[in-house]
Amino acid sequence: MTDQNQLQEIVFACDISALTPDQREHHGVTSKALFAGIQEVRETSNGYAFRVSSESATLTKLADFITFERLCCPFFAFNVEVEPQSGPVWIGLSGDEGVKAFIIAELGWLLNDNIAAAAGFR
Repeated sequence: MTDQNQLQEIVFACDISALTPDQREHHGVTSKALFAGIQEVRETSNGYAFRVSSESATLTKLADFITFERLCCPFFAFNVEVEPQSGPVWIGLSGDEGVKAFIIAELGWLLNDNIAAAAGFR
């Protein structure tokens, strides 16, 4: 007999009802600012890593982004890597099979055209 929980598939859809209207607006502004400043994109085995500015203000935006994104998109796994000596800062978004296409469709449009093209998003 198969456990019913094993049969459930992860649905790649944002639950906008998880955020209040004010939170959604704030999250949209933060997401646009954060992803417009992405400096490099790397594909990983189960998602993408995005290099952001190592400035303190960007780290604050990054924490803010994750705080709200995990509410509306609970299928994402997040990884933040802060390299030593004021080196690069990376945010990784990953998940189960199919999450890469979701990332491209839902976040790719926020990227600078040159960065998006270099990453194969456009």
